[in-house]
Amino acid sequence: MELGKTQKLKVKEFSDHGAILEDNNENTVLLPNKEINGLEVGQIVNAFIYNDSKDRLIATLQNPKIKIGEFVPLKVIERSKIGAFLDWGLDKDLLLPFSEQITKVIQGREYMVRLYVDKSGRLAASTKIYDELYRNSPYKKGDWVEGYVYNINPNVGAFIAVDNKYNGMVHKEDLNNEIHNGKTIKLRVVDVRPDGKLTLSPVKKAYKEIIPNSIKIVKSLKENNGFIPFNDKTEPEYIREEFDISKSAFKKALSYLLKNKVIEQTELGIKLIR
Repeated sequence: MELGKTQKLKVKEFSDHGAILEDNNENTVLLPNKEINGLEVGQIVNAFIYNDSKDRLIATLQNPKIKIGEFVPLKVIERSKIGAFLDWGLDKDLLLPFSEQITKVIQGREYMVRLYVDKSGRLAASTKIYDELYRNSPYKKGDWVEGYVYNINPNVGAFIAVDNKYNGMVHKEDLNNEIHNGKTIKLRVVDVRPDGKLTLSPVKKAYKEIIPNSIKIVKSLKENNGFIPFNDKTEPEYIREEFDISKSAFKKALSYLLKNKVIEQTELGIKLIR
């Protein structure tokens, strides 16, 4: 029996408590009475194996929201003294222990988790997925992908689960106001690292963004009497707050405006020439 996975099992016999299911190695597990309607001895069923309230192995014909080897956003339905409980589509809620939370979780919110078997042989959830996400994606530089933002470190960047499966990251210089925890966004692959991790960016190719971003800067200058306290040394978060673009995009737009003698840059900021 493989805990945390759906597998093909045969109905061996029936008992007072339900159907006894058997695998090819003659290991058995109980399928409770409430799920045996219409089953017959010898029938093959797809059953998911998990733990009951007494930590015994038990089978269900229900399809849980997550299985071993998957990464899925699940909602916190309750917090307790031992951790948080998640809705994973089964009668018994899934425990997310405090030790497996990378940040303090909030009831009602979703968090990307993986399913694992703890030291006592029970299924549990973990938000520590960075080292577990797969690195063998089929994507190459220039591809557009869809990813779930599962963590943000302002000093490093945003951590992304591409297709809820592959390891990806947006560097802090490319963060913008559209990137926040729990959101699924479209991103461009800017690099596939030697270890297989994907470096991602939310922006379109630079040359397509330079003019619109330059217009944003000039508009801000005009609205502030020709001067704003921003330059190529301004922190990324201030740039995102003011212009809703990454620092790298801001610097490209500055270079364009400087080259065309639209602005001058000083240690205090930039001013409009024409």
